[in-house]
Amino acid sequence: MPDAPQMPPPSGKISKEIEALSKECESYQPVIQSVFDEVKRILVGQDDMLLKLIIGLLCRGHILLEGVPGLAKTLTIKALGTAIGADYSRVQFTPDLLPADIIGTRIYNPQTTEFSIRLGPIFANLVLADEINRAPAKVQSALLEAMQEKQVTIGDRAFKLPDPFLVMATQNPIETEGTYPLPEAQLDRFMMKVKVTYPWRNEESLIIDRITSGKKIELKAAIDTPKVIEMQRVVDKIYVDENIKKYVLDIVFATRNPKEFGLDIDYLIEYGASPRASIYLVMTAKAFAFLNGRGFVTPDDIKAVVMDVLRHRILLTYEAEAEEVTSEDLIQKILGTIYVP
Repeated sequence: MPDAPQMPPPSGKISKEIEALSKECESYQPVIQSVFDEVKRILVGQDDMLLKLIIGLLCRGHILLEGVPGLAKTLTIKALGTAIGADYSRVQFTPDLLPADIIGTRIYNPQTTEFSIRLGPIFANLVLADEINRAPAKVQSALLEAMQEKQVTIGDRAFKLPDPFLVMATQNPIETEGTYPLPEAQLDRFMMKVKVTYPWRNEESLIIDRITSGKKIELKAAIDTPKVIEMQRVVDKIYVDENIKKYVLDIVFATRNPKEFGLDIDYLIEYGASPRASIYLVMTAKAFAFLNGRGFVTPDDIKAVVMDVLRHRILLTYEAEAEEVTSEDLIQKILGTIYVP
């Protein structure tokens, strides 16, 4: 569980409604902890990845994970699916994959001379799109359309996707041969882009002991999907002060017009963050506040999620690449300049 920022609410005094909401959020702490504890029975380290997946689930968003192979990305989402009693499916993206392999297709039955619908693996609560950048654009688009619309059309019929619904896509940053990088406009549809790092030495030692022992760990459901939907509705009610909204807008607009905020970085930014950045910053901060048992958002909540929400939404210039400046560097400069309420 993340550490709760010890800050007063932006408005100074908590109203009775917000105080009641905070108590409601606190009542869910044992439920949330039970999910973390169940997943951690099999997962070693990678707490940040698990936290961001749960935030995405609570916000009805989707997560793009970037990391080298073998960092427990598949294990994490599969374990999370079990812990929340959800259906889980995995699609290995390859260059010969077709859209029908993901969303499903119509099958002709010669005996009845009728078509039947076979639904694809997208019809699950948690979907792992493994190595999404290995499939061509048509397949990527089919997945992203399902993510955006929460439904797919097969033939002349539309099928609603299950609720809750989360896509966790992974991409390997060390290979470029035989890959189809996601265009920036499609990257923008992912709520967060999370970078997964290597485990610490002591964590890897524990991983060795756990995997080589030959003991199989059987996970069980700590909660069910209706409880997840219930928590999503509580997150929707989290209070966001006008000063917090202004703080979010200042951060996002600083990526578009840095000179207005006294930042000399405009030559490094080709395009700033889209309006989705403002929306997702507020949504993810609300989920982070909920996970900490608070009914209101603080600036520290924004700072906790801003890197994952913005890093794939700032398009850099050739000058930035030449100077080896990353989007993370620019976000840090913006955070260091923008007034914190």
